[in-house]
Amino acid sequence: MTNSTEINLVAEALKNGGLVAFPTETVYGLGADATSDTAVAKLFAAKGRPSFNPLISHVHAAETAFALGEFSAEAKKLAQAFWPGPLTVVVPRAARSPVSLLASAGLSSIALRVPNHPLALELLRAVDRPVVAPSANLSGRVSPTTAAHVKRGLGKKVAVILDGGPCSVGVESTVVSFMNERATLLRPGGLSRDDIEKVLGHELEIEADSAQPHSPGQMESHYAPHAFLRLDATAPHKGESYLGFGDHDHGPYTLSVRGDVVEAAANLFRMLHELDGLGVKTIAVAPIPHEGLGEAINDRLRRAAAPRPKT
Repeated sequence: MTNSTEINLVAEALKNGGLVAFPTETVYGLGADATSDTAVAKLFAAKGRPSFNPLISHVHAAETAFALGEFSAEAKKLAQAFWPGPLTVVVPRAARSPVSLLASAGLSSIALRVPNHPLALELLRAVDRPVVAPSANLSGRVSPTTAAHVKRGLGKKVAVILDGGPCSVGVESTVVSFMNERATLLRPGGLSRDDIEKVLGHELEIEADSAQPHSPGQMESHYAPHAFLRLDATAPHKGESYLGFGDHDHGPYTLSVRGDVVEAAANLFRMLHELDGLGVKTIAVAPIPHEGLGEAINDRLRRAAAPRPKT
């Protein structure tokens, strides 16, 4: 059981420039002091992450976030409605924001979130500074939803892993930008577009994929297991493993027996990890509805199935 002494030790490791992994409601994050150029650079190196892919700064309270960025009335309304929770807001950087420009990939924007997990919030209060925390995995690979995933993926690259059990949401936060006149969805995630639009009172703009990402998760090839994915598969081909949705006769793996997209989102990365561990060359994935969190699931699967960048 994690106690306050352990939290304080992890907080000190962050303050001293170390990398730590900790749970959020979405996925496990690889944390670094967002105000330290050196710590952020160390994080990029550990993940093998392109330095032009910006990072989300995590804080323990909305008021703290409001001091780091310039929030319009609409941006503040959304943050107050859904924080703590699986929402990231992209706004102009405040003039005196202490967050490293490297964390923002040199952009004039900053991405901010208040996670909804007791360990994460306790750690952020103890650190008392913003913490960048992309998913605690190698860049482009399947995001971790358990401490074991982190250990297997990053090993000794992380100083300590806070184990908070399986993540309840299981896909990354929804990212909404307020850098233009209208609120724009940059990445679907653990908060549905419908819920956001109900609070705003209007539809979100949708940004197409960009060669210059404005938020995490916009790289075309991302969230990928070692195996290749074949999407919208009603049955596996010979030699493939099958990841179903609903009840099926093609093996033991299904994102949700009852066809629930919320349950499917929570299981997605864990099951991709497990299937990838079987050593198969291809994972066939059943069609997933696009409603609610199904939008985020399909976004992750599409990126995971995209052609891999040459290394």
